[in-house]
Formats: sequence, structure tokens, C-alpha cells
Amino acid sequence: MRPIILGIFAAFFFAITFILNRSMDLAGGSWVWSATLRYFFMVPFLLLIVIGRKNFKQLLLEMKKRPGAWLLWSTIGFGFFYGPICFSAAYAPGWLIAATWQITIISGSMLAPLFYETVITEKGPIQLRGQIPFKGLGISLIILVGIILMQFDQANRLSLISIFLGVCPVIIASFAYPLGNRKMMEVCGGRLDVFQRVLGMTLASLPFWIVLSIYGLIHDGPPSLGQTTQSGLVAISSGVIATVLFFQATDLVRGDMQKLASVEATQSMEVLFAVIGELLLLNSDSDMPSTLSWSGMVLVMIGMVLHSHFSNKIVKRKIQNVSA
Repeated sequence: MRPIILGIFAAFFFAITFILNRSMDLAGGSWVWSATLRYFFMVPFLLLIVIGRKNFKQLLLEMKKRPGAWLLWSTIGFGFFYGPICFSAAYAPGWLIAATWQITIISGSMLAPLFYETVITEKGPIQLRGQIPFKGLGISLIILVGIILMQFDQANRLSLISIFLGVCPVIIASFAYPLGNRKMMEVCGGRLDVFQRVLGMTLASLPFWIVLSIYGLIHDGPPSLGQTTQSGLVAISSGVIATVLFFQATDLVRGDMQKLASVEATQSMEVLFAVIGELLLLNSDSDMPSTLSWSGMVLVMIGMVLHSHFSNKIVKRKIQNVSA
């Protein structure tokens, strides 16, 4: 239950990203600076935490062992995740991006065959290649149906090009984030804590952000003070607090693809927090949720509970079958 709770709290702080990214875009800010400034601001905060815990030297030693893997999977997990998310904010409202992002529930499950999971049996732990949990995937669709119901009226008001440019990059991000996160868990092998891993991935992704910021400086000029301030808030709330909470939750279920999918399913709560945040903080012209929207929210909750319950049953059954 603890990983699920951590995942929900992470969803709350992640939702701030969608709200502030949309706010910066409405104020005329460039999506490039919304993306790059977050990770630049994350570095000093994370450095203070890791150095304060006297774990920085260990992190550097781990990164020196496999620098190529750190660079590759950090760029995918952070760069190919957050860059497209910020790009989408220029074409679609935060609630649509948050809703589309929930496809990561399915994306994460589809990645299962790329990894091995640890199953504890009476004969000891064994490694099995992950399998796509098709039944669990069906339950995840309940969450997506709920999200579609919540956003049905608003989605009809958007142009086709806005939907395409607002949705497709988010789909790319939905695969990049769990792929990079899981691959880095394999590289770290449980030797680093969550703060070290987040800092290491942030540092390893800096080359990507530096190149992107150079493009932004040439194409859009320097960021405004307002965008810089809001990017700092995103760095703290989403980049540090939410990321650490989410990575801590995934670390607790590391090696178990079924439970990992359950933790990732908690991110469905982001859309609820994003809808409320846009209504309250951005003075959105959208109406308050209708009966249809509230029905969708209920479906999201039910889907999360069923997904978590089903995953736990599958794990127990798998252990029994392997032990036999």
C-alpha cells in the first residue's frame, strides 16, 4: 500500500507541471525554456540533498562505471520525456496533456518484455522475462475510459492540428519515461538511493538540455523573469519532490513488473489534480465538471483500485505456479 500512496502524492506534485507549463505558454514563454530551466534548477537542490547525505562520491563512482548507459537512459527518461511534454503545452491545455499522459499506464505495461522480474519462490529468487499483463491492461482501460469521459466536451472544441501536436508528443513521452526509469534501475542495481539516482539522471541528461537551451536562445531569446520563476517552482514541486516520491515508489517494487504497473497507474490522479488546478489557478473558461466528468473521475478511482488488487493476485498466483 505504501508505494501506491507515494505514487498518489507524486501525481499531485506532477500535476503542477501541466498547470504551470500551460500558464507559461499563455504568457508567451517558450516551451524550450520551460523544459530546460526545470532541469537546470533541479541540479543545485539535488546536490544539496545528496551531498548532505554524504552520498555524492558513491554516485560519481557508479556513473564512471557505465557512463554511456547513464547518458543514454537519462536522456531518454528525462529528455525525451519532458521535452515533448513542454512542447505539447504550446498546442493543448494542461488538462488534455495530463489526460493523454495517462496512456503511460498502457505504455509501461507494453514495455514489460524488455525487462526481467524477480520472483521469490521456495527454491529462492529466480529471474523471469516480463510478460505483457493483458488482463491487467484491460483493467487499465477503465481508467482511460474515465479520463475520456471527463474531457469529452472540451476535446470537441479543439482543432485537429492542436490535438495532433498536443497529443502525439505526449505519447512519445509516455514510453520514454518508464523506459528510461526502468533501465536506470537495472543499471543501478539497487546500489543507489532514490536521491542519488535522480541526481545522476539529471546530471547525465544535462548535455541534452544544454543543446536544447542553445537552440532556445537563438530561436526565442532569453527567458522572462516570470517564466524563470515558474520554472523554478516546477523544478522543486515536480522535478524534485514528485520525481523523488515516484522513484521511491518504483524502487519499493523494483523487479516486479505487475506491482510496478500498479504504481505507474497511480499517475492517473494527475488528471484530477490538473483539472482542479486549471479551474482554480488559471481562471479557466471551462465549466466546472459536469455529471459526465464526475462519472469519469469515479471510473478512474475504481480502475486504480481494481488494477492494484488484480496485480497483487497475479503476483501470488505466479509465485505458486513457479514453486510448483
